[in-house]
Amino acid sequence: MIHPSAVIDPSANIGTNVTIGPFCVVGPDVEIGDGCVLNSHVVLQGPTVLGVNNHIFQFATVGEATPDLKYQGEKTRLVIGDNNVIREGVTIHRGTVQDRGETTIGNNNLIMAYAHIGHDCVVGDHCILVNNAALAGHVVVGDWSILAGYSLVHQFCQIGAHSFCGMGAAVNKDVPAYVTVFGNPAEAKTINAEGLKRRGFSAEAINAIRKAYKIVYRSGRTLADAKGDLDALALAFPEVAVFVDSVNSSTRGIVR
Repeated sequence: MIHPSAVIDPSANIGTNVTIGPFCVVGPDVEIGDGCVLNSHVVLQGPTVLGVNNHIFQFATVGEATPDLKYQGEKTRLVIGDNNVIREGVTIHRGTVQDRGETTIGNNNLIMAYAHIGHDCVVGDHCILVNNAALAGHVVVGDWSILAGYSLVHQFCQIGAHSFCGMGAAVNKDVPAYVTVFGNPAEAKTINAEGLKRRGFSAEAINAIRKAYKIVYRSGRTLADAKGDLDALALAFPEVAVFVDSVNSSTRGIVR
């Protein structure tokens, strides 16, 4: 199941039932898990660990060294989980020793054409990066997040779980969990209610999240003044606690 035109480094560790198409390049220190498929012209550099049942489409470059000027060839790595779809022309870079030393991508993600994931990023599970979405270095993306086409995320930003970044959003501050942002610079508009419904959140939980959102974004109070009301909601609804934690853990400030 390996095309004769593919170039495979002898140190690569390839699992069972793996398909490697024509003109692919698999470099040294690469692990490819069982059931993975590499279409034609994929470049997979290491050190990289690829879990099981991942599908990488043509012309993607995965596990390449970062162009960050502080990177001096240190042995950093990329770790990708299971059941991810990485579409045409995607670029994913390894980490830097100045941060985590590792770029990490979870499970069941869809990374669409020409998206970019920079060094030391952490992408959770069930995320979607639509065409040309780009993460600069050190970005953290929570589970079930969606970044629409041409979304841009600044270094060190955090994108909260279940959030939605609209088409062309330029994100330079942290996006709390559940929040929908649009614009350049990105501004908070509402919660991702439709996404929460699709994922089985109860109407009561969604209403509580909406109330917490209004406390932060519509009440005119500071976060310190609103802390009591937010904590009370978080005690009653664990879903709200996720929102509150994402606000409290922000180091760059949250989008407004």
